[in-house]
Formats: sequence, C-alpha cells, structure tokens
Amino acid sequence: MAGRISQSTIEQIRAASDIVEVIGSYFPLKRAGGNHVALCPFHKENSPSFNVNPQRQIYHCFGCHASGDVFKFVQEYEHVEFIEAVERLAERAGIVLEFDQNPQAERSRRKKDLLLHVHAELAKRWHGVLMNEAGGQPARNYLKIRGMTRGAAETFQLGYAPESWEDTVNWAAAQKFDLELMEEAGLVANKDGKRYGRFRGRLMFPIHDEQGRVIGFSGRVLDSEVKAAKYVNSPETLLFHKSKVFYGLDKARREILAAKSALVCEGQLDTMACHMAGLKQAIAPQGTALTSDHARILKRYTSEVVLCFDSDTAGQNAAVRSFDALLESELAVRVMTVPAPHDPDSFIREQGVVAFREMMDQAPDYFDFYLNHLLIEHDVRSERGRREVTQAMGLAVRKTRDAVLLDRCAQQTALAVGASAEAVRAEFQRIPQIKTSAVYDRSEPMLAEHSSPEPAVAPPTQQERWLLRLAFQDSAFGDWAADCLDPRWVEHPQVRAILETAAQTGDSAEILLGSLDAPSSRLLTAAVADATEIPQPARQLQDLVTRLRDRFLDRQLASLTRLLAQPNLPEEELLRTLEEQRELLRQKQEVLPKVPISAAT
Repeated sequence: MAGRISQSTIEQIRAASDIVEVIGSYFPLKRAGGNHVALCPFHKENSPSFNVNPQRQIYHCFGCHASGDVFKFVQEYEHVEFIEAVERLAERAGIVLEFDQNPQAERSRRKKDLLLHVHAELAKRWHGVLMNEAGGQPARNYLKIRGMTRGAAETFQLGYAPESWEDTVNWAAAQKFDLELMEEAGLVANKDGKRYGRFRGRLMFPIHDEQGRVIGFSGRVLDSEVKAAKYVNSPETLLFHKSKVFYGLDKARREILAAKSALVCEGQLDTMACHMAGLKQAIAPQGTALTSDHARILKRYTSEVVLCFDSDTAGQNAAVRSFDALLESELAVRVMTVPAPHDPDSFIREQGVVAFREMMDQAPDYFDFYLNHLLIEHDVRSERGRREVTQAMGLAVRKTRDAVLLDRCAQQTALAVGASAEAVRAEFQRIPQIKTSAVYDRSEPMLAEHSSPEPAVAPPTQQERWLLRLAFQDSAFGDWAADCLDPRWVEHPQVRAILETAAQTGDSAEILLGSLDAPSSRLLTAAVADATEIPQPARQLQDLVTRLRDRFLDRQLASLTRLLAQPNLPEEELLRTLEEQRELLRQKQEVLPKVPISAAT
C-alpha cells in the first residue's frame, strides 16, 4: 500500500479502531479473562477458539490459526483488499484519508469519489421527482397499487426517471458533471454522437453498498405491456459489480446478525415488502442466482440462508443454480416456495406476514427441496426418470463430502424412486466427487481463496513459543532481548527471523505483523494473544534466554569434544580447538544482565 496512504494516517486509523469494538460490531464477543472470545468466523467449530486481545489489538484463532490486526480482520472477514479495509475503518472512525503522492492512485481515487458523488446526487434528483413532482405521479400510483407506503419509498430512496431522453443529460450539464464521466458510470448512453439518459420512464431503485453509498441503479418499467426490458440495471463500473452486490444489505446486515439467518428474495419489491412486514433480514441479489462472491458476503453475517425465489420455473432453477456457491461457503440452505401465482410481495399483502413467517420457518432444507424439484422434472415411473433423479441427487450430495447427509438422502431418494436404500447408496458412491473450488472438505481448515499451500514447517518448541510471548510482552523486554539474545541461540527459523526483525526495527508486535509473512504472523499472534498472567516475567525471560544460550553452547562444546577425540589431530588445530572450548565454557559461566522490571510485570 506504499505510495497510496501515508503511514501516519494508517497508524492514526489503527489507534482509532479498537479491535474489540470493530469485531464486536460483526458478531458478539464474550469476555474471558483479559481476552474476548467467540466461535471463529473463519472455520466451523463448536467451542470458541477465536481470541481477541485488547491490549495487543490483535486476534488469533487457536483452531485454524487465522490471525492479524484490525486491518487484517476487515480484509479477511469482508473479503476486500487492504486499501478498502483502511477506507472502511477510516470512515468508521471519521478520519479523512491522506494519500501520498501517487498520480495513478490519486486519479483512481478521485474518479471513484466523483462517481459516488454523481450517483448520490442523481439518486436525490430522481427521489425528488417521485416524491414531489407531477411527473412522478405514474410511479406513485404504481407503488400504491403494489402496497408500498411513502415511508418505504423514503427508506429505500426510491425515485422516478422522467421519460424525456434528454432529462438526465440536461440535469448533468446543469450540475456541471462531465458527460464522459456520466457515460462511464452507465447513466448516459451515446448513439452516433448523441447522448441520452440510460434510464427513462422507470421506477428507480438505488443500489447501495454495505456502507450505504449509492453505487448503481435498477430501473423498472411501470407498464408491463410496454415492449421493453422489465428491468434495466447499471452496467459493470468502477463502483458496481453485479455479482458482489445485494440489494438492501446496508439496511439488513444488523438484522441478519440478530436473526442468524438471511432471507434471500428474487427482487427489490419483494425485499421491500419483507422489510415493511418486519422481516428486515431480507435482501436480493442483483441477478437471478447467487454467485460465489454473494455466498462469501453472506458468510460474514450468518451461517444460514433461506432462499425465497419465485415458484415459477425460472425461480426454482435459480435456487438450484445457487447451491454450489452456497456450499462453497459452508452455508446451511433452506428453500421456501411461495405458492403460485404469488411472489413474497403479493403473498404478504393477501395472506399476511404471520402466514409468510410460518412458511419461512417450515421451509425444507436444500436437499428435500431439490428432491421434490427433481420429482416434478422427471417421471419416476420410467426407468430413465428414476435414473435421472438418482444421478442428480447423488451428484449434488457427493459435493458435500458429508457421509451422514449422503445416507439420509439415499434413503429419501430410494423411497421416491421405489428402490432399496442400499442400491441407491451404492449408486451414490459410484459417482466421483467433483473437485472444484465449490467443494469444501470438512476435514481440513479453510484456506483463503486462490491461496497456495504453504510448505510444512515444524512448530517451534514450547520454550521458543514462550520466548516470543515474553519478548513482546513489554517494550523494555524487547529492548533487553535485542541487546542480550544472540539469534543463533534460537533454533526455529521463523522465531529467529521475527526476533531479528524486531531487534532491527524496534517495532512492537502490532506493527511488526504487517511486515511478516503469513506463517510468521500466525506464529507471533498465537504467542502474544494469550492474556493469562505470567508470574515474574522478567525473571522468566532471563532464565529462558540463559537456557537457550546454554543449550546452544552445549551443542558447540559437543562438536568440539568429537573433534578432540579424533586421532592424529594436528597440534595447531588441537590448540585452537582447546582455546575455543575454554572460551565457550567461559561464556557459559557468564550471567546475563537482569531484565528491567517495568509496568508490565
């Protein structure tokens, strides 16, 4: 990130971002002694091994070894780059970012800021048309028919794009917005040199990112008889990436955390209807099915997803297509089917939210839904139909690598196709497990996306792990170790490299983490994350370093003893070896300087 944001600004953001408060805003933390603990968000576990150390401002999971500082947590949990993690924490802390001079980075940042400003102002413009101008009456009438209140329109900042082809162009010119930028944002189109508004005569749904900033639009026609696309969406831009955006997530994420479940609808109006009815964990993807990026975003907030797509063929097929992406992120999936001809919006209006909530609570899990879906698609009275159902179910369940689930699905499929459970189970077992990125092996810790396996390194001894913890417990201890500890006394290469770097830079553990490789970072956070009290830490550090020194000297002395035992050793080499032996023995008798007693003790 050098050349983008000044180091002083990064340190200012770090100081203003208490890691307990930041992580606690994503999921609840429980105090345990000097630390805070929780179930790890980066791997599946039943007892909490995720530790947050408020003194060190670091986190470490003793299960999967995920670790780092507040920036690293936001990166890993939000699946964003470092620069975006810094930006989010800066905005949270109310700190204005100061960028170093980097022309390319500065141009990109300015363009992004301009695009955000243009989208925000245009959203206000269209919202004003809908709420207050005569030209917005058709959209107001449509919303009234759909049961959408004025309050809902204000909450979601709905708008109306006038029918005039020149309206957005004229507005942009009046606001002195660059028309080329408007084209780049997908808000203005150009045909044969003539510019016109991309959105015309449509109900406008601003699409917000998780921070509540407008990054795109979705426009719906008001008259279903019009021969035009029902929805027109913003194209892919610097701000808007359809596969990574949920409509309504900025308003739903807290509710998703509280409900421990996300309700994924098919469209904006369905999402709004759910929110109006009190089901504020509802969101909608910007597309007909969920992507892997969508699934990773959902995993930040919950472990369960209830799909509520339309009951027509397209909606049910979208639920099926979503399976692989959701499986990749280890999300539990249930599928609710709103009876035709309803969608969630119309069902809630006609049947009420209580009936809708009951249907949601009783929604079957994915494999029950999928089996019913297959039975509708295929005639199991025929041999071909039975084979298609068995093969499809087997292929899906084998992706999970879950033996218990496979056994249950085999029994249910056997009942459906009129075969024995043993025969269906055998058929399932014959289907090879597909090795794709969507398959998650429950027997291994999750790796970051696109990461390469790290070479196996033997863990350090308990003594050297203890050395790391003591050396970084207090700055005075670190200074003493830099002066009195010979790196050669440390056997483990990563521990030795960490201590050497600290001695050269004088950095604390929190600062040092940013410059270490992943294995070393995990090793250091594991050492310093333990907040249990250390009795007489200064005495323990001195004794420990003395033992490491003596162990090193003993190895050197043993090597010299083997050399002296050799027959016919030249006299010159014999004298030199004896001198080395005396020097090593003298060093072993030396008493190391006392470790300074500080406030840490």
